[in-house]
Amino acid sequence: MNLTRREKEVLRLILTGLSSSVAAEEMGVCKRTIDFHLQNIYAKLDVTNRVQAFLKVQKLQIEL
Repeated sequence: MNLTRREKEVLRLILTGLSSSVAAEEMGVCKRTIDFHLQNIYAKLDVTNRVQAFLKVQKLQIEL
């Protein structure tokens, strides 16, 4: 499971508690782009939501 640099950036922002809309503003992209990255992240981590992603990142000790 290899997350891209951009996916790690999205995940880092989302896991700090930001909404997709706020993360999009921070990154200078549209919300749809964030949601696209989240779909890819969830597929790679084999999870379905932010809480599961957070737990998986901790379990696998993925560095963001």
